[in-house]
Amino acid sequence: MALVTHGDEKYKNSEKLAEVNDWPGLSIEHRKFEAGRQATPVPICTEIVMLLSGGGMVSRAGNGEIQKSLARPGMSYLVPVGTQESHLELSDRMECLHLYLPPALLDHSALADFDIDPAKIEIAYAHGLADQVLFHICSPLRDLLHRPRQPTDALFVEGIQVALAAHLLGNYTIDRWRAPDKSPALDPRRLQRVLDYIEASLGSDVRLEDLAAQACLSPYHFSRLFREATGLSPHRYVTDRRVHAARQELARDHLSLVEIALEFGFGSQANFTRVFRKAANLTPGQYRELCCGQAEVKADWLESHSAGIAHDPAGFGNTAQWASSIAVAATR
Repeated sequence: MALVTHGDEKYKNSEKLAEVNDWPGLSIEHRKFEAGRQATPVPICTEIVMLLSGGGMVSRAGNGEIQKSLARPGMSYLVPVGTQESHLELSDRMECLHLYLPPALLDHSALADFDIDPAKIEIAYAHGLADQVLFHICSPLRDLLHRPRQPTDALFVEGIQVALAAHLLGNYTIDRWRAPDKSPALDPRRLQRVLDYIEASLGSDVRLEDLAAQACLSPYHFSRLFREATGLSPHRYVTDRRVHAARQELARDHLSLVEIALEFGFGSQANFTRVFRKAANLTPGQYRELCCGQAEVKADWLESHSAGIAHDPAGFGNTAQWASSIAVAATR
């Protein structure tokens, strides 16, 4: 019997790109979100949300706890079965992988592998997890959504389920997981002010002193706290946002390369080409050819799937694999 999930009820304003829901112990969804609030029904199974591309502030409240974090590709969120969520809001576009697990999966693993009373097990309502082990366990499941079914898939999924249950029990029960220290930290309000300033200033000279002033901090302390909050230095974050904006404009094919370079603060076409190639392993011209050469592929799909290529959080591995994924998508 297929696992009954709550994704369609909770994420009514998202676009479901793909799903696999005919395994009894696991259901997978690939969803794309716009900024805004989501519904908050009581989850009927344990949910793992993994960010594949995009990012921004995630604000949520559940079981009386308020959580705010800056989501970036590769990060995960846990929503245990029965969580009383009252608020969930995204500040920007995001693309996520959703895994739904039945309580019975954790109960069986607890008995067989940990010799723990299942009645005493409770998974934490955890947020903003930069857990590479969890990411590498879950991310291969995305491939199951976008290829034909294979005879060995059931065995593969069973192995993932066991590894996933063991990792959750070993690290994310309420008695094991602890929220990150809140101090010292760049609080969400000031961080959002800095991020908004960056988005509004991509075409101009963004100085460290100006960013620090937005946060009311010295440049030294701002740089350290910004890296802790985002995982990137201020300079790297600004560069990534410029490349992100340039990708969108290249896919639209409205402006010349020189105009894009000046529009988004690269200074010259030569510098634009150098920075873009380092981030995407493609020149701006090559990227535009890929976009415009696949007429069936929407520009926003290309943008969302190429976001984060420099870090490869979605597991493309190399540029050839990424380009191949675009060609495959164009035939759908």
